[in-house]
Amino acid sequence: MIEYDNKVWFRHILNFHKTDTFRILLREMLIVALFTALVAAIEIHFLRDLRMSGSGDAIEKALKNTTIMHSILGFVLSLLVVFRTNTAYDRWWEGRKLWGALVNNTRNLSVKFNAFLPESCQGEREFFKTMIGEFPTALKEHLREGIKLDEIEDTEGYKERFADREHIPNLMIQEMYRKTKSLHSAGHLNGDELIVVDKELKSFFDIMGACERIKSTPIPFSYSIFLKKFIFFYIVTLPIGFVAYFEYWAIPISVFVFYVLVSLEIIAEEIEMPFGNDPNDLPTQKLSDMIRRNVHEIFEA
Repeated sequence: MIEYDNKVWFRHILNFHKTDTFRILLREMLIVALFTALVAAIEIHFLRDLRMSGSGDAIEKALKNTTIMHSILGFVLSLLVVFRTNTAYDRWWEGRKLWGALVNNTRNLSVKFNAFLPESCQGEREFFKTMIGEFPTALKEHLREGIKLDEIEDTEGYKERFADREHIPNLMIQEMYRKTKSLHSAGHLNGDELIVVDKELKSFFDIMGACERIKSTPIPFSYSIFLKKFIFFYIVTLPIGFVAYFEYWAIPISVFVFYVLVSLEIIAEEIEMPFGNDPNDLPTQKLSDMIRRNVHEIFEA
């Protein structure tokens, strides 16, 4: 995730980083500029010849009237783009809230195990320190392209056991439940403590399932493709009316409208899946590292 100072905004306006939509759309903007220039050349010279013959005024009036249609469609398009952007941001923000809850729940579970387990259960304490601390890393990779076992600390040979498994975060929670049950059976955890710990472990399932729901449920294809087609035809027909009013000044105007509309769609596409490696995705790597440090600090206190 890109970190920046939101109080120094003028410098950011002049700075074009590699993910800036201006860089991404530069080729398409040039194509729109050339297309608008072609339409402008045809309309201007064609209407000039028609005016000389006395029949160009009606055509010019008809072309200017197309701006009325663009005004109406522009209002509808703006509502669709706002809805699209808000929906994508809601998914991004929900993902951030889920990872915020994960930060709190890993701390809560660590504090409780550290307080409940006696010093004689040193092996179990090391087990939970590793499992709780590494669960966010496993979840982060699970939400991307699969688990990288080399990023996870090993305990009791679990790396080898997890090597050929598909859903490692699920198995990590299962192993924590098994260890908790054995501690209860051995008398190291009483019934009340078991209920408290169970609540925190269950929250791991809830957070993981909610993150998977965001990842596996993209914006409906029909809605996404309709919006893209709407923007395309709006931009293609925009120069027809603008040239009649602004002549060659319609070129920068059309390019700017294209840049604004398509940039919003690109931003929405990037943030609607917030668990990847894109610069504007959630800082899950940073959060995973922070959770690991916090958990180790709690158990070592």
